[in-house]
Amino acid sequence: MFQLDDKFLQDVGLGALPADQKQMFLDHFREQLELRVGTRLSEGLSDAQLEEFESFIDRKDDRVNSWLAANVPQLEEDPIYQQLKAGAPAEIPQNVVLAEYASLKWLGLNRPDYRQVVAQTMEELKAEIIANRDAILGGVSGDQPQAA
Repeated sequence: MFQLDDKFLQDVGLGALPADQKQMFLDHFREQLELRVGTRLSEGLSDAQLEEFESFIDRKDDRVNSWLAANVPQLEEDPIYQQLKAGAPAEIPQNVVLAEYASLKWLGLNRPDYRQVVAQTMEELKAEIIANRDAILGGVSGDQPQAA
């Protein structure tokens, strides 16, 4: 996966952002990424599928648990679940881990291309940032047309 951190900012040419703006920019980037990925992933899904997936996002425990029981009855044996559970901070409740796991499994079944969609969207957003970094940094682009 990818990390939204100082290295990411360096990679897209925004390492010079003032410290107080770095986290704000990363938060904005994450929101845009989630919005665009969500929009693309929802294309072609039925209303029932979208409602089912939203119940995982909203952590509706009864819906999460019934979906897991029907679709992944041996979740404790799944390495993905084990990794999520082991990587979750101690203060994260079990139902949050289950909802995250259900979301991943659901995407794998209903949108098996979700990893590619995330990667493609990430690359598109990075290209937009790179193309607009002077404006983002508040600088003036040297690519101004010359008067004839």
